[in-house]
Amino acid sequence: MRPYQLPLVPVLLLLLLGSCKQHYADVPTFSPEHKLLQVVVEMPAGTNHDQRYNPATNAFEPQQTAGLEAVVEFLPAPGNLGFVAGTRAGAAEAAPGSPLPVLVLAEAAPAGTVLEVLPVALLTLDIGGELQPVVVAVPARPAQRILPLASDWATLTRHYPGVRDFLNLWFRNRRHPAKTRIVGWKDEKSASQLIRRWMK
Repeated sequence: MRPYQLPLVPVLLLLLLGSCKQHYADVPTFSPEHKLLQVVVEMPAGTNHDQRYNPATNAFEPQQTAGLEAVVEFLPAPGNLGFVAGTRAGAAEAAPGSPLPVLVLAEAAPAGTVLEVLPVALLTLDIGGELQPVVVAVPARPAQRILPLASDWATLTRHYPGVRDFLNLWFRNRRHPAKTRIVGWKDEKSASQLIRRWMK
């Protein structure tokens, strides 16, 4: 009795599908099913190793400083750092062509994870004279939240007043402490307006 063999065409199709890797530069800003904001994780919460997505290689690569792997010489990342899918800075903005940075206040998610989130704030940094916006978000799914009562700027500041001070401290010390200052915070409406302005 001959062992059962799968037909060749379905096997090849399965191999091709299995080898297909999502191109993160093509992830839409809003999920088609739920119409929620989507972000791509680059640097998981709890790590000090700084990495970024490279659309040319479709890989998450360590950042380099003077030829060495960049490491945050401070506390580990307080959330998942990444970018808002489908966004790109305009020519007149900081880092033209770069996607909009985001910090998701949640447990660690591996690099390449696409999360549906709710923006809760907009933090603006001044790094060596260049303004750098960072969207602060929480997972859209309540079960994934570590701050269960935070769903917008008002609830974040009312229920978790220490979060703002902690994030100020972390971002000031993440890199170039002498050159980094906090410009200010705005609410989720300002964050949403900036996201729409940066959409491709």
